[in-house]
Amino acid sequence: MDCITGRLYEKMLLIRGFEEKIAELFSKGYIHGTTHLYVGQEAIAAGVCAALKKEDIIFSTHRGHGHCIAKGIDINKMMAEFFGRESGCSGGKGGSMHIADFDNGNYGSNGVVGGGIPLAVGAALSVKMRRQDKIVVCFFGDGATNQGAFHESLNLASIWRLPVLFVCEANEYGLSMKTRRAMNVKSLDVRAQSYGMPGKTIDGNDACLVYSETEKAKKYVRSGGPMLLVCETYRISGHSKSDNEAYRDAEEINRWRKKDPIVRMEEQMISAMLATKDEMEAVKAGVAEKIDKAVEFSLNCPYPKKESLFCGVYA
Repeated sequence: MDCITGRLYEKMLLIRGFEEKIAELFSKGYIHGTTHLYVGQEAIAAGVCAALKKEDIIFSTHRGHGHCIAKGIDINKMMAEFFGRESGCSGGKGGSMHIADFDNGNYGSNGVVGGGIPLAVGAALSVKMRRQDKIVVCFFGDGATNQGAFHESLNLASIWRLPVLFVCEANEYGLSMKTRRAMNVKSLDVRAQSYGMPGKTIDGNDACLVYSETEKAKKYVRSGGPMLLVCETYRISGHSKSDNEAYRDAEEINRWRKKDPIVRMEEQMISAMLATKDEMEAVKAGVAEKIDKAVEFSLNCPYPKKESLFCGVYA
């Protein structure tokens, strides 16, 4: 398989495999609290981050595992974080919703809906003032576009012509609220026009398309200022592990399962003769091995010491 297609495919498999393992560990009581799975949206994280440089900055969401993995986080340290171990990327204190990886330009997940949007604008202002050769990418869901912080942030970013790409992962829901019931616009990209910036809606389940459109957007953002990229997708799993999903039916979920971004990628690779089934199975086996080793690593890591309880606390 060619280089970029292979990278996208492996990243999507790694995200999916990690999420499925987390769901399994959660059900068995190894992981506590809650977690928001990214299953079904893998093409967005993989496609966007493949177009970025290591030093480019991202801001994630409460559903941010895929973003972290796509931006290059150490899987062992990420898994250890879920287990609450000292070797976790946030010292075992952040858990599912507060993962950061500064070495790879990941400035962290956020438990507040839309909470990362103004932070991304601040980071983009810093990048511009320091004349650094990088951009900022902010991920958020369609539910966040009704938050005041979204509108204020886009307005400021446009006025100051900041190098920030706003990536809306439009998965049709804000928790249990259907997006079309919460806003009276046919397409979210129209909201970009209100703030004098370009907006575009694409198929968020096509990883190659997401990658190519991000490449185009990145070039514009570096010189022209902010842009809104709306990626249409669907979360196959519930909002969180405590979601009873009474608000949607099996027919809707199954309809979207047929648009699975990983299955689509496999079909594209076979059709274009970019990979054989045996090659794809080999990639899957390699990913499964990485995830199993991450679990083993985590189980052998110590818990944080009591002395570290107040470390990292600002007062």
